[in-house]
Amino acid sequence: MNRHSVPPLAALAAALSLAACGGQAPPAPPAQPPTEVAALDTPPPQYPIALACAGVGGQSVLKVEVGPAGSPTRIDLVRGSGSDDLDRLAREAVQGWKFKPATRGGQPVAQTIQVPVSFNVPQVRPDECFALDAGRAPAQ
Repeated sequence: MNRHSVPPLAALAAALSLAACGGQAPPAPPAQPPTEVAALDTPPPQYPIALACAGVGGQSVLKVEVGPAGSPTRIDLVRGSGSDDLDRLAREAVQGWKFKPATRGGQPVAQTIQVPVSFNVPQVRPDECFALDAGRAPAQ
C-alpha cells in the first residue's frame, strides 16, 4: 500500500463519527419564524383646542414604512380627515413613533403598515372653548 491510498486521519475520524451517528449530520437549528411590526411608543398627536372647539375632527389613515431600525422611513396619506391641519399633525406625530421592526430569518426588515390616527371631537365642550368664544386665548 502506498502513502496516497491511506485516507488522512481527519477524514477517517469524520467517517467513523458519521457512521456512529447513523450516517446523518446533526439537525440544523429550527428557522426563526417571521415577526410583524409592533408599536412601542406611539404618543397621540397634538389636537389644537381651536379645532376641537370648532368641532373639527376626523381620522387620517397613513401608510407607514417602518425601517429595520424601528422608525418610520416613509409616510403617505391614504385617506384624509377632511382637515389639512389634522392630516399634517397626524404625519408629524407618526414620524416620531417607535416600533419593533418586522423580522425575516431573525433579521430586522422594512415593512409597510396602515395606521389610523383619530381626532375625536370632545363630547363635552372643554372650558378652554369658552375663552376662545370670548375672543381671548385659552389659559395655559
